[in-house]
Amino acid sequence: MQFKNPLKQLWAEGKSAVNGWIAIPSVLSAEVMARAGWDSLTIDMQHGTADYADLLTMLPVIGQTGTAALVRVPWNRPEHIMRALDAGAIGIIAPMIESAADTMAFVDACLYAPEGARSFGPVRARLAYGDSYAAEANANVLPIAMIETREAVDQLDDILQVPGLGGIYIGPADLSLVCGFLPGFDREEPEMLDLIAHILARAKAFGIPACIHCGSPAYARRMQDIGFSLVTIGSDARFLEAGANAALGKIRSGGY
Repeated sequence: MQFKNPLKQLWAEGKSAVNGWIAIPSVLSAEVMARAGWDSLTIDMQHGTADYADLLTMLPVIGQTGTAALVRVPWNRPEHIMRALDAGAIGIIAPMIESAADTMAFVDACLYAPEGARSFGPVRARLAYGDSYAAEANANVLPIAMIETREAVDQLDDILQVPGLGGIYIGPADLSLVCGFLPGFDREEPEMLDLIAHILARAKAFGIPACIHCGSPAYARRMQDIGFSLVTIGSDARFLEAGANAALGKIRSGGY
């Protein structure tokens, strides 16, 4: 079996990916999301509620659909990154990357030698992707660095030049906080739009795919139209909340 990352293949074709976000550590909700047809799905271990045991149940379910499975780790630490990869993630999103040194440490944890320093032990990844996994992992695993602080923006060109970096991911909630706004997605403030455009332009200049978290399909489409390689829309938890509120609101108001 040949190991191929469908997200990298999509980008090679010049297409933008639509990413789903999993905050609920449930096999059922993971399968519901995976069967919806997202290009990729991210299990959130930073602000979501999954732990390592949850990865071992959700990643196989996602893998059955051919959807690219990513994990946002709790922090830029090798023990988090390597275990998520060994469990079968084919991309890692690392939060709060602020410098080239942070990025180099991140990439090192994602890639086997000689390109990196990842320790060998793909306990489930080998089962999921085949015995050729070790030979093919470096060409397929995506290290994606989150850009969400002033320090990261100031050091952006240095971050983007780190060999092996697979992409950057704008975290608009934290980025808006450091710019003096309340946190949230789908920013419309001129300062935030200029900052988002600047990050995107620098990523394009260095040939690095840029990703962004969005709250609505309409905003996600806008971000695709200006050149983002991946857009995330909401999360399973937010979809559940919105659906429940909408159903109850209609029946209680008589607007069904």
